[in-house]
Amino acid sequence: MDLSNYTLYSSGLKGAESTFGEEAEKAGIKEVIYSFDGHKLFRDKNVEILGKEQLERGDISMELASRMLNRTYYETEKIRKVLQTIFHMINSGHQVFVIGSIQEDGSVKGGTGWAVELAKMFNRPLHVFDQPRKQWFTWKNEWQEDSPKIEYETFVGSGTRYLSDAGRDAIIDLFKNSFTE
Repeated sequence: MDLSNYTLYSSGLKGAESTFGEEAEKAGIKEVIYSFDGHKLFRDKNVEILGKEQLERGDISMELASRMLNRTYYETEKIRKVLQTIFHMINSGHQVFVIGSIQEDGSVKGGTGWAVELAKMFNRPLHVFDQPRKQWFTWKNEWQEDSPKIEYETFVGSGTRYLSDAGRDAIIDLFKNSFTE
């Protein structure tokens, strides 16, 4: 299997995203980190800075995002740019892996939840490692326990900045189980 044909997309933040990047680098997988001017990254390899026009292609209504995620996002420029950047990640990767926490209403906690909702809207294969339950779940019109593998050459690695040991192990095992024959 030629892993140089694979590409991981993320936004290079500390926690889940930097760990996805580290594991991709170890495996010889290309990595693209989307960001914008003034955004502080934890991992800064292969960064693609999105310009104003690119960011606007991922523009969404803050009201829509708030309603879909059952929470309030205030109209701040930084939050808007973060959500626009997440659009580019999900639009670029075919399969989506997220580390986070699935809430009772089925949404995923925090800004990571926007990646999950976009993946659903774009009909991407979507997998969330729920840190509190220490279990992977796959979206099939509802969350179902699963043991996913990276099956597409373009994929997204996203998630919480507050990565637990179980979340870190889940990422490491995902790469190991996907690419070890």
